[in-house]
Amino acid sequence: MQTANPVLARIDRDAAQASRSGSGFAYEEGRSAVASAQHGEAPPAPAPAADDAGIYSGVQIPAPPGQRVTYPDVMAKSAIMFGIAVVMAFAGWIVTEAMPGIGTVLVFGALIATLVLGFVNALKRQVSPPLTMLYAVVSGFMLGAVSYWYNQIALQSDYEGLVLQAVLATFTTFGVMLLLYGTGIVKVTNKFMKFMLVAMVSYFFIAVASFVAAMFGVGGGWGFYGVGTLGLLLCIFGVGLAAFSLMLDFEAIKQGVAMGLPERESWRMSFGLLVTLVWLYLEFLRLFAIIASGRD
Repeated sequence: MQTANPVLARIDRDAAQASRSGSGFAYEEGRSAVASAQHGEAPPAPAPAADDAGIYSGVQIPAPPGQRVTYPDVMAKSAIMFGIAVVMAFAGWIVTEAMPGIGTVLVFGALIATLVLGFVNALKRQVSPPLTMLYAVVSGFMLGAVSYWYNQIALQSDYEGLVLQAVLATFTTFGVMLLLYGTGIVKVTNKFMKFMLVAMVSYFFIAVASFVAAMFGVGGGWGFYGVGTLGLLLCIFGVGLAAFSLMLDFEAIKQGVAMGLPERESWRMSFGLLVTLVWLYLEFLRLFAIIASGRD
């Protein structure tokens, strides 16, 4: 099954490449056995050398028992990542409120760092726990500052509790998606993944176009998201897309455990889950802020 998870997709590509080129651990073992049989010798015991990520000649095979990733591993790492993000979110809020000028500079720096670390962690061949935790630090600070800004926008329209509503909506959505996935009501199939891929790419270009439009004052500075009913529909579409992206994370975690990936990969799985939750929370913030601003 295809997957949107970077590490699992890379494993599939490596395995396919090894199969096409006739190389890899399984191929080398088989070739050695054939050669030994032709000379009437007993085949040598396989002793492949693996790197820290459990990669054998370009193909990742299950880690030894006791060293494989488990669901408790992912839960523990996710709790650590989420805890760091929450603490830094409070810091981002406090700094932005106390020092608006400095806070603005810091939040843009945190935004850039969040994007850079997001790509680095997603594409890095061997997961780095310090880098994943650093992502939680900078993304948490960014969320705190952005939450403060959105809260100020809502207060100008006498709309209170926006941030709390976004937080509750995010956790409620996470619970609902987990329930739908766990009960099998929604199944992550190849068609589902292909649809999500097309939808996410399309939404990315819409978001970029909206950002450019916002710079020219379209939608009162909200871009296409502030253009009447269309804007609300785009916001709702973004929330739904982020919500169903959680299904891809759940499936990636399930596949990783089933494949027997090394325990270290639990950091990458937790990172992917945090990225989706950050995206979902930001979508809820924008949706409620536009509603608070009185846009129809």
